[in-house]
Amino acid sequence: QDKPRYLMGVGFPTNLVEGIARGIDMFDCVLPTRNGRNGQLLTSFGKMNIKNLAFARDFTAPDPQCDCYVCRSFTRAYLRHLYTAGEILAARLCSWHNLHFLVNLVRGARQAIIEGRFPVFRRGFMENFMEGAYLNE
Repeated sequence: QDKPRYLMGVGFPTNLVEGIARGIDMFDCVLPTRNGRNGQLLTSFGKMNIKNLAFARDFTAPDPQCDCYVCRSFTRAYLRHLYTAGEILAARLCSWHNLHFLVNLVRGARQAIIEGRFPVFRRGFMENFMEGAYLNE
């Protein structure tokens, strides 16, 4: 009861939320940075593959619901341009966003637990994230 529970190698957002629901306290995974290096963004509406042509002229934030530096400062089109041009900055920005997304997700889960509304948080997150989980794959 008084010891932390650690789950190694789990980093996909839905798995984190399910792990938290089952009592896991700590996670460790390369997923946010590895996927970021490969052009995948974790967003509030699912995964986004920034390499897709659909984003070439998309001047919206990568995740309009995110307040990270990347989403406040850059567009989907710019991230795609960086990625297709082979700029290392693309990998760094996508990784930065993914890490921010997961930290905020866990922060939200923690707050929901404190407030006694974790089941509602869990259900809402799963519905929103899975609704567009494979957008633009």
